[in-house]
Amino acid sequence: MNVRLRDAQPGAASQLEVPARALSGEKARPLLQVDDVCRLFGPEQGCQEVSFTLYPGEVLGLVGESGSGKSTLLSTLSGRLPPDRGRVRYRDGADWLDLYAAGEGRRRALLRTQWGFVEQNPRDGLRMSVSAGANIGERLMAQGARHYGRLRQCALEWLRHVEIDAARIDDTPETFSGGMRQRLQIARNLVSGPRLVFMDEPTGGLDVSVQARILDLLRNLVREFDLSVILVTHDLAVARLLADRLMVMRRSRIVESGLTDQILDDPQHPYTQLLVSSILQV
Repeated sequence: MNVRLRDAQPGAASQLEVPARALSGEKARPLLQVDDVCRLFGPEQGCQEVSFTLYPGEVLGLVGESGSGKSTLLSTLSGRLPPDRGRVRYRDGADWLDLYAAGEGRRRALLRTQWGFVEQNPRDGLRMSVSAGANIGERLMAQGARHYGRLRQCALEWLRHVEIDAARIDDTPETFSGGMRQRLQIARNLVSGPRLVFMDEPTGGLDVSVQARILDLLRNLVREFDLSVILVTHDLAVARLLADRLMVMRRSRIVESGLTDQILDDPQHPYTQLLVSSILQV
């Protein structure tokens, strides 16, 4: 297999490849460790031989053409799709949690509390028939919050965070535009203060002007709340704006890995070179 990794060793990020903001104190300790994960639906359909380390405060982008295995890998990393083999470990405080050795209840609890998942289609990540405020408050209620006044106040604060008019708090997402729905889904995921957020093409299907607004919002929120993010995108412009590090996928495998600017400015693998050149020629 022809793999171009700029890591010190395959599957493990060297300090030179970790963002400077993730190299001191607690941030020097890995948050997520992925070892030889494989989930296949057919020959080269899915993901295989994937290993990497994610650090606190780091945004890792997964890029590649449609069908390369990005979304399958994201589902496997986020506890939604068990691997055929390999291991996903998450550092929960001082202890490592083996995601698939733990029960389904533990994985669901993680997705409600310490993790978030932003769907490409916000309809899949929202309850369309209940109000915007209820969508945000529901995640807090899943953690035991019951005080209506505090829940509503928190919802109002998060509507402001994602630039939605607070007067829309009692409106349902059915009445929102696509961009507003995506911003509401982001608020729903971040309200509980997650440490790790998975994003599957968060700007896919949106108009260019709306995409720019969502990207600017995401970039600000990632920095403000010091989020770790694993981001799936086919858009290299999105990757450059948001990701600290990139992994390039082709035919179910990682073919190149490194700092975003290194990958996009000096691609080494022929497939990455093709991806970058295709953008430059548009």
